[in-house]
Amino acid sequence: MGARYPTAKILGRLRGICLAFPETEEIETWGHPTYRIRKKIFVGCGAAEDGRPQMSCKAPPGEQQALIASNPDRFFVPAYVGSKGWVGVYLDGAVDWAEIAELVEESYRMTAPKRLLSAAPPQRIGDRRPGTGRDRPARPR
Repeated sequence: MGARYPTAKILGRLRGICLAFPETEEIETWGHPTYRIRKKIFVGCGAAEDGRPQMSCKAPPGEQQALIASNPDRFFVPAYVGSKGWVGVYLDGAVDWAEIAELVEESYRMTAPKRLLSAAPPQRIGDRRPGTGRDRPARPR
């Protein structure tokens, strides 16, 4: 099976979520976009080992296993970083962008320096539709 990389539309949505946080940048690494805060990767995307378009990000302890158990067709343990607690999310089919925004925000908060978080806390991206300013109901935790 050949690699099916994320489409421009998927990359655009993910890029908008990731770059909304302070001091983030997009850098292509290993032929795929990665999103970084002060040189540290907090989100990577491309094609999973099985060829499906995907992203991966840091997850708090226990969340990787909980997400995979809740929906193994959507979540997976990514290669290389999965052993460090990162979670992979397939980006084909119906994508819950509010959920993606929450995962990205958690990963950003786990990666960004504490002084940056306290000086300029990021807006809850998952509560707004990126680029529209329209409210979206918060996802229960």
